Amino acid sequence: MFSLLNKHAVVTGAGSGIGKAVALLLAKQGATVYVTDINLEQANEVVKEIVGAGGRAEAKVLDVSNQQHVEAAFGGLVRLDILVNSAGVSHIGTAESTSEEDFDRLYRVNVKGVYNCLRSGVPLLRKAGGGVVVNMCSIAATVGIPDRFAYSMTKGAVYSMTLSTAKDYLKDGIRCNCVSPARVHTPFVDGFLKKNYPGKEEEMFEKLSKTQPIGRMAKPDEVAGLILYLCSDEASFITGCDYPIDGGFLKLNN
Repeated sequence: MFSLLNKHAVVTGAGSGIGKAVALLLAKQGATVYVTDINLEQANEVVKEIVGAGGRAEAKVLDVSNQQHVEAAFGGLVRLDILVNSAGVSHIGTAESTSEEDFDRLYRVNVKGVYNCLRSGVPLLRKAGGGVVVNMCSIAATVGIPDRFAYSMTKGAVYSMTLSTAKDYLKDGIRCNCVSPARVHTPFVDGFLKKNYPGKEEEMFEKLSKTQPIGRMAKPDEVAGLILYLCSDEASFITGCDYPIDGGFLKLNN
């Protein structure tokens, strides 16, 4: 089950965190993975790990916010069966405390970045006779979270783009879904705690972990496992869906 042999996949933001876990798992299941990230050094390290384990991968530097850059990167692909839009940035702030610069930055990466990759990726998926898109959404798209004004806005857009893409390309055999994690323990979380709570990192990590009813944050590998399922033929009847992976946050937090 869940074999991706002879499949070619692009994973954006694959240099670290969830994107890295996704790239490693798709490659383990047999896919040829294009590891794309704005940080080429990190992307190369992921490729070394994949190749060292016997997989097939290629690193590509990719600024998802730049349409010309995306077009050039996708233009060099021979085939595309799977597109995982994982690249994203976060921000802490309300409508008042969010600067225009930060608002635009999140829009460029989280919203325009997904659009750019869809615009360049869908023709390749169609050419391959169909394929799969998985977008990285968030529980912030559908529930109010304090101090996540701009971030929540972008993930609401990702959710809507997922539905539109699923509807528009049914006839082409292209499935499109999104996953919505709650808090995931990634390098971003560690950096956030170090910057904002120096000396209290462990205390705040525990506090944030317990906001999920299950009592901990998700692991990137757990999110990658769900994405693998959605990319596989075992999920061939699934499109236009959002999959929360949230430790009970949406339904059990009362």
